[in-house]
Amino acid sequence: MKRSRLFVALYLSLVFLSGALVGILGYRFYTAQTVRARTRPSPEEMRRQYAEEMRSRLKLSPPQFQQLNQILEATGDRFREMQKKYRPEVKSIMDAQTEAIRSLLNDTQRAEYEKMRQERDQHRSRHPGPK
Repeated sequence: MKRSRLFVALYLSLVFLSGALVGILGYRFYTAQTVRARTRPSPEEMRRQYAEEMRSRLKLSPPQFQQLNQILEATGDRFREMQKKYRPEVKSIMDAQTEAIRSLLNDTQRAEYEKMRQERDQHRSRHPGPK
């Protein structure tokens, strides 16, 4: 009788401890994945990582690495200029979309749509994307 009670106690302890271990590991895996998913590197950080990968994998000499950085900076400048040039055109397309959606909605829906747009604008101002 004592032996069976001891066996049951050991079995229940083992089940409890394995459940706790699975819970701890699951929690750590979940938090590691959600934290990683929420952090987005800046364009500058991505460029730096790319340049470092190029340096290590291609075994670039210091002058080559310096030239690579100049190329990447020039490309980034050209890309930013292109964005500035087309930003007004993109804005007009987005404004046309907004007006088309407004014309589709009734008064109640239009009020809710405006509320949605304000919430989105507030979110964007708190969490700006890459520029």
